[in-house]
Amino acid sequence: MACLDMSKMDPREENVGRGECTLDGSIDKHGRPAVRATTGGWVSGVLLLVNQGLATLAFFGVGVNLVLFLTRVMGQDNAEAANSVSKWTGTVYIFSLLGAFLSDSYWGRYKTCAIFQGIYVIGLVSLALCSQIFLVQPKGCGDKNSKCGAHSTLQVVLFYVSIYLVALGNGGYQPNVATFGADQFDEDHPKESHSKVAFFSYFYLALNLGSLFSNTVLVYFEDKAMWALGFWASAASAFSALVLFLVGTPRYRHFTPKGNPLSRFCQVVVAAARKWKVQVPCDADELHEVDGEIGTRKILHTNGFQILDKAAVVAPKQKPCLAGEEGGYNPWRLCTVTQVEEVKCILRLLPIWLCTILYSVVFTQMASLFVEQGAAMKTDVSGFHIPAASMSSFDILSVAAFIFIYRRLLDPFVATLKNSGAGAGGLTELQRMGVGLIIAIMAMVAAGTVEHFRLKYAGAGTGAGDSTSSLSIFWQVPQYMLIGASEVFMYVGQLEFFNAQTPDGLKSFGSALCMTSISLGNYVSSLLVSIVMKISTTGSLPGWIPGNLNNGHLDRFYFLLAALTAADFAVYIACAKWYKYIEFEDRIDQNSNNVEAADFKV
Repeated sequence: MACLDMSKMDPREENVGRGECTLDGSIDKHGRPAVRATTGGWVSGVLLLVNQGLATLAFFGVGVNLVLFLTRVMGQDNAEAANSVSKWTGTVYIFSLLGAFLSDSYWGRYKTCAIFQGIYVIGLVSLALCSQIFLVQPKGCGDKNSKCGAHSTLQVVLFYVSIYLVALGNGGYQPNVATFGADQFDEDHPKESHSKVAFFSYFYLALNLGSLFSNTVLVYFEDKAMWALGFWASAASAFSALVLFLVGTPRYRHFTPKGNPLSRFCQVVVAAARKWKVQVPCDADELHEVDGEIGTRKILHTNGFQILDKAAVVAPKQKPCLAGEEGGYNPWRLCTVTQVEEVKCILRLLPIWLCTILYSVVFTQMASLFVEQGAAMKTDVSGFHIPAASMSSFDILSVAAFIFIYRRLLDPFVATLKNSGAGAGGLTELQRMGVGLIIAIMAMVAAGTVEHFRLKYAGAGTGAGDSTSSLSIFWQVPQYMLIGASEVFMYVGQLEFFNAQTPDGLKSFGSALCMTSISLGNYVSSLLVSIVMKISTTGSLPGWIPGNLNNGHLDRFYFLLAALTAADFAVYIACAKWYKYIEFEDRIDQNSNNVEAADFKV
C-alpha cells in the first residue's frame, strides 16, 4: 500500500501501509513522502558525520601544512606563503556559494554532495601524483633544513590546478553536507527537532575530530618531508568518505529544489520599483499571498523594509494587466508576502554576516601565522621534534571540550537562570556568536603576549626555529585553546543561526553564508598582511612579518587584530539588537528565539 498522496491529503497523517510519514514534507529517493521509521534519523546522521570526519581529515591533510609546503617545497617566503594560503582557503569557501546555488536551485543536496566529492577526490589524487613525480625533488627535500629545487612553469601550474580542484570539490560539498545532515531530522517532530539542533554541534565536532589525525600523524610525516605520503593518505580518506556517503543512499531524506532564488529576488525588486508610488495598506492581510508548496512554509509579514511590500500590493488599476496565460499573476508585477519576506530575511542577515568576517580573520591565523610563529620557537622536547602545525590539535581538543561544556553544563545553567527550563535552551545564537567574538579578542592578546616574550628571548638575527634562544612551542597552547573555545560559540552558533533564519528554499545558502564569511576573512587577512608589510617596511626595517620573524614584530600584528575585533564586537552588538527573527506561519519558534532583539545581552 502506497503512502498518502501528498497532493490530495494532509501529510501529517499516519499511513498504515508504509508507516508514519515525516511532517516537514521531506521525500525519499523515489520521490515519495519519507517514512520516519525507514529514512533519516541518527542512522543517516551518523553516516554523514563520519563522512564529514573523513573528508575533513583529507582537507586538513593538505591545508594545515600548506604554508610550510609553499615555503620549503615551492620556495616562497613567509609573507607570500601566508597570503597564498589565505587566498586558497578563501577560494575554498567562495566555491561554497556555487555549491549552495546548484543545490538549492537545481540539483538538490544529495546530488551536489556526490558530484563535488568526486571532484575533491580527483584533486587530491592529482596533488599526490604531482608532488611525488615533480615537486618533491630531489627526493627527501622539503624538510626543515633542506628546500627543494626550482620548478618549471608547467609543474607550478599543475600544482595550482590540483590544489584549486581540491578547493572546488571541498567548497562545493561543505555547505550542502551540513544542511543535508540537518534534513535527516524532522523539525516539526518534537524529538527529531531536538536532534536537529544537536546535529550541528556534533557536525562541528566531527569536523574537528576528523582533522585531529591530520594535525598529528599526517603533519608529522609531512614535516619530515614525506609530502607525497601525506597527500596520498588524504586522497584515500576522501575516497572512503565518498564511498560511505553513497552507501547511505537508500536511507536519506531529501527536499525538492525550489528553483533559482536570484530570479525570485529580482522579481521582488522589479515589482516594488514598478509600484513605487502605490500606497502600502495598513492591514498586512490585504497583501498578496498564496498557499505554499508541500515542504515550504509561508513566512509571516514583518514591518521592516516596507518599500519592498509594494511588490505584494494588488493595485486595483493594475489588475487587468496581471492575469497570466494560466490565470495566475505575473511575478514581475506582483509577488507573494513570503517571496518579499525572503528578500527581507537576506537583507537582515547581511549585517550579522558582515560582522563575522573579522572573526574569520582571527581564525585563519591558525593555518598561517600561528604555524610560522610556532616554527620559530623551540620545537624539540626530549629529542622529539614537534611539528608547528600539529599544535592545532589543542584547538581541536578545546572544541571537543567546550562543545561538551556548553551543551551539558553552560546551556542548562543559563536556561535555569532565565527561568526557561533546561530543555528550552539558554543563550540564543546571536548571544553565543557575541561570546565567540569576546574570546577571539582574548586569543589575539594571548598570541601577541607570547610573541612579545618570544622576541625578548630570541637572539636578533637567529634563524627561525633556533631552539637555543626561543621559547618552547607549548607557550602557544593558550592561544589555540582560546580559538577553539571561540569556534564553539561563533561557528556552531552561526551554523544554527543561518540554517534557522533562512527560508526553506535557501537552506544551503544559509550554510554557505557561514563559509563565505571564512572566505572573506581569509582575503581580508591577506590584504591586511600586505598593507601592514607595506607600511611597516621602511629603510632598514624589514616590516612586522619578515622572512625571519626574529627581526620583525608579529606581536604588534596580533594586537592590531585584537583591537580591530573589539571594534567589530561593538558594531555586532548594535546589529544584533536591530535584528528581528524570522517567523513561519505554521511554527512559532519554541526556543525563545522570537524575543525582541533588544533583549540581546552578552
